[in-house]
Amino acid sequence: MRIFVHDYSGHPFQAQLSRELARRGHAVVHSTCTAYRSGKGDLESDVPGLRFVTIGDRTVLNKQAYVRRLFQESRLGIELTRQVRRARPDVALLSNMPIPTLVVTAAVLKRLGIPWVLWHQDVTAVALKSFAAAEVADAMGIAAKVFGAGEKWAAHQASAIVVIADSFVEVHRQWGTAGKVTVIPNWAPLDEIVPVARANAWSDEQDLSGVKTLLYAGTLGLKHSPVLLVQLVERLRQRGERVRLVVVNEGPAVPVLQRAAAVHGVEVTLLPFQPYRRLPEVLGTGDVLVVLLEGDAGMFSVPSKTLSYLCAGRPVLGLMPAENLAAQLLHQAGSAVFPPAQSSLEDAAGWVQEVLSDPEYAALLGKRSRVLAEREFALEGSASRFEEILKAVTGAPVP
Repeated sequence: MRIFVHDYSGHPFQAQLSRELARRGHAVVHSTCTAYRSGKGDLESDVPGLRFVTIGDRTVLNKQAYVRRLFQESRLGIELTRQVRRARPDVALLSNMPIPTLVVTAAVLKRLGIPWVLWHQDVTAVALKSFAAAEVADAMGIAAKVFGAGEKWAAHQASAIVVIADSFVEVHRQWGTAGKVTVIPNWAPLDEIVPVARANAWSDEQDLSGVKTLLYAGTLGLKHSPVLLVQLVERLRQRGERVRLVVVNEGPAVPVLQRAAAVHGVEVTLLPFQPYRRLPEVLGTGDVLVVLLEGDAGMFSVPSKTLSYLCAGRPVLGLMPAENLAAQLLHQAGSAVFPPAQSSLEDAAGWVQEVLSDPEYAALLGKRSRVLAEREFALEGSASRFEEILKAVTGAPVP
């Protein structure tokens, strides 16, 4: 098949899927958006039949300029459809897209008669409803309704839908699209994100070797409360535990963290997204890795950073709803999950202190994380299921 994959975020495991599909003999064009600032995967082609392309190279997104961003994301949809026209695929697989980009692309794919699969990573309307900043709450409520209608319309246009957790199925049942839904949980690349020594070249470069480190690496968006990170370190300091907070991120959360750290007198190291090849060293530097997810997003978002953390073989603290799929994985690995609220921080600090004070316990948790990842994140089975779905929507024979 000629397959067009667009992953707006440029995440590692989507790129890994495209590599595997190319290895199986398909011609794959893998598209990502450079305007979206996040930690990117390996987006250089090393497999015959795979080509990486980008949209948004000349676009600078401002997430707080809502009206301007709406037009920008619509234009990105037009740019993406031009790529699709050039690629002339038999089928497309679309993931992580803003609703304006998705709607524009879905409309053009419908006109071109190209079947496509929605890889549904987040229910956007739910995320918008959780954005409770007082000055934009009304606007977000309206946007949630409009974007929700667009998301539902796009789901109806898709030939098939892949969701990442069972909790998404109920949304599609309400939309009338559950009949074409398949659940395939996300994974992380086991061969690319591997455990490394706590003291490594990256930790030396950042003067973090020998420094107790609480690390967060990844996006901080509508589904997160970044100030909880600073407050957690403050609780640890009150317990007599001196810990350095390290946040690898770019975007609106950075000034929020800077202000909170100054108010609470917390040591924090703020760094931009690092090259993907160094991600194992980055994650290996954290004595405890932290995941944040707001309560309202718990059922309809699975933080992919959690999966990378498990691959890295580190103890993980989840400040997230217990019903989230990632929280269930952390429980299986023996790590800890607490509600994402200030009232939980004392218990969370107690768990982190226990891990920091017991190297053998920390090592055991790290090993359990990696063992779970190796058991759950095998690529071959997931790739086969995607391949079958893509073949089915094109009418090709399915073994």
